Amino acid sequence: MPQGQKLTLFVTEVYRVGLAPISAQNEALEALAYSLAEDDGAGQAWCAAHKYPGYTSYGSVNDLAWRYPLIEELKAELTREAQAFADMLELDLRGRALRLDSLWVNILGPGGGHSGHIHPHSVLSGTYYVRVPPLAAALRLEDPRLPIMMAAPPRRDGAQPHRQAFIYVQPQAGEAIFWESWLRHEVPLNDCEEDRISISFNFAWG
Repeated sequence: MPQGQKLTLFVTEVYRVGLAPISAQNEALEALAYSLAEDDGAGQAWCAAHKYPGYTSYGSVNDLAWRYPLIEELKAELTREAQAFADMLELDLRGRALRLDSLWVNILGPGGGHSGHIHPHSVLSGTYYVRVPPLAAALRLEDPRLPIMMAAPPRRDGAQPHRQAFIYVQPQAGEAIFWESWLRHEVPLNDCEEDRISISFNFAWG
């Protein structure tokens, strides 16, 4: 009898890349983040209203690249890498460019986290990591099929990564991690005693 054949289908891909021109300026980005957190009254109010444990400009500032040349440099690097990832994914953009349409700063304090979520109305999303202290939590990515697995048994301990329900990716300062925006992800609690600083972003199509 012929041996059974295995097909690997519907792959979920994540792209991580170091941004050397930007990482050399991470100290300046960190100072910018703290300055923004101190001056952004609307952002402070948003964080208080949403019980965000730290600071994010998500609900208050939508023109960071216009305000800060360093963020404009970051935007250019992210746009180049987003296009590279789209090419890897073999996305047919029909002649329309990917456009970075939102970008926000996050300072996640000790004990803070961000529960599982997706980014609707976007194509690619991700985060650039400015500061990742030792023992800071890894990014958790969820198998998108999980809600419809119903009666499926759990995977064995030590199952291969592509078969696990959750994958943890430990980011490093100076790198960006990209994923397709429908991929559910989470930032577990920050157990270390230092702030974790990042800049998150979304790319739209056209």
